[in-house]
Amino acid sequence: MANSRVRAPELIGKGGWLNTGGRQLSLAELRGKIVILDFWTFCCINCLHVLDELRELEEKYADVLVIVGVHSPKFVHETDHAAVIAAVERYDVRHPVLDDPELTTWSRYTVRAWPTLVVVDPAGYIVAQLSGEGHGHGLDSLLTELVATHEAAGTLRRGDGPYQPPPGPVTELRYPGKILRRPDGSFLVSDSKHHSLVVLGPDATTVLDRIGTGQRGRADGPATLAQFSEPQGLCALPAEVAAAVGYGIVVADTVNHLLRGLDSQTGQVRTIAGTGQQWRPGGSTTASRTDGPALQVALSSPWDLAWYQDRLVIAMAGIHQLWSYDPRAERLEVVAGTGNEGLVDGPARSSWLAQPSGLAASADGTTLWIADSEVSALRRLDGDELSTVVGAGLFDFGHRDGPAEQALLQHPLGVTELPDGSVAVLDTYNGAVRRFDPATDEVTTLAGGLREPSGAVVDGDQLVVVESAGHGLARIPLGAASTGVAASAYRTGRPPTEVAAGELWLDVPFVPPAGQKLDDRYGPPVRLVVSATPPELLVSGAGTGTELTRRLVLATGIGEGVLHVAAMAASCDEGTEFAACHMHQQD
Repeated sequence: MANSRVRAPELIGKGGWLNTGGRQLSLAELRGKIVILDFWTFCCINCLHVLDELRELEEKYADVLVIVGVHSPKFVHETDHAAVIAAVERYDVRHPVLDDPELTTWSRYTVRAWPTLVVVDPAGYIVAQLSGEGHGHGLDSLLTELVATHEAAGTLRRGDGPYQPPPGPVTELRYPGKILRRPDGSFLVSDSKHHSLVVLGPDATTVLDRIGTGQRGRADGPATLAQFSEPQGLCALPAEVAAAVGYGIVVADTVNHLLRGLDSQTGQVRTIAGTGQQWRPGGSTTASRTDGPALQVALSSPWDLAWYQDRLVIAMAGIHQLWSYDPRAERLEVVAGTGNEGLVDGPARSSWLAQPSGLAASADGTTLWIADSEVSALRRLDGDELSTVVGAGLFDFGHRDGPAEQALLQHPLGVTELPDGSVAVLDTYNGAVRRFDPATDEVTTLAGGLREPSGAVVDGDQLVVVESAGHGLARIPLGAASTGVAASAYRTGRPPTEVAAGELWLDVPFVPPAGQKLDDRYGPPVRLVVSATPPELLVSGAGTGTELTRRLVLATGIGEGVLHVAAMAASCDEGTEFAACHMHQQD
């Protein structure tokens, strides 16, 4: 929370405004409204979670609140204005968005993390700045207080805001995500923006059937009544497992935080895992459990699925882990990842992932290939050991072929094994299909010029690729010669913080929102996790603790690095017998 009255800087972005009907907005003309600035980037799963949290506030405070998205890119692809336009439509953003490709407004507000929310009162002053997700309840309390204060003072202006929806294009598929080839040669595609599944004929074009009403929602039942919310991953179960459980296909219903079972013969849909609530760390054991009966454990943005070693593995993008689901026992458990975001190899349960978004099991069942998007990496799970094939970390990316240890990707979302044992990587933000050959340890480019490829499946001597931003499928001959590309390498363009080697004190301030207090009913109410890339950057201070302050010692002789900080706090409502729990997290 801000402790002094600071006038909110004006909003400036070279990319201009979206969702305003072509108008250029200014904070001056929004005076009298409460304004929430949402600094986001469309690659970031935490940012997508915040968009969902803000939707409820937009509806509740429609006549007094204006939310302004400030798109602040991490990857080069996200500086492309056309890509920002697509993302605003894809994620159903219903408020004005400023495209700030050069991070001008980001810098003016001294933002340091994605996502960050800044609250500006009707008089034009900053009253709060919050990083991370999980702030919906606290913002609700603050907005109620601001409405009462400024209505009494006569400084609150009610009425419609500046949002103007753009025209809605009509296509059979809209931002499709993943694909599955069916035994009869047809294809099942997750039609994410249309909140449904589509069956396409063997030509990969003709629509044969649609499963779901096409409206965002959560409903089981027959194909004509079932509802999804931005579904992504699809996986066919082995025949004997399908016969035992009564459904043959599992769907990652991403924004509903659910797994759904689909009977491909009848079109019947049922919920098989998840509570419908997003998983949050800490709090009660029920709210944060990661194993147990599948319908009693919350999920967090499941993005892709694969059958591996007699279990369904889930790319749990929202919390940087891999989970498994046993359809016969109807139970969930963690397979890999601590929940910390980064690139750390080793034993699966102690490894770090970063928004895993694509999975594919090898034909011999020994290896699970992983498209780990936020670290721009191809990774592999061999039993209980996780290792990196391609990728350098959270802030290094590009398009470079050659030896795997030198190759670079840019935010890949999909992966599939090819008939010769090599691996196709859907290199989404490079608009390419890359090929990794385990026999030679080389990476090449199979095809380029695609529009955000996100999934693929082999069909004979071709690869059928989902072009998500192209709203359709493309066919690529598997025997085609590799495409030569000009090599590129980038680092995320955030300005570094200069500090001296030696002792450094890290403090993470946290004050519970109005009407709440720290919740120590289930143990220490706060947690701080600190690490570094490279690990040698920290002489001491790494690890997990239960205080939001830490003495760090930085090594000498290391020119630059990344300090990874994850802070969590649990709060609960005051003055009520059955107090609701709330989790706050900043990474």
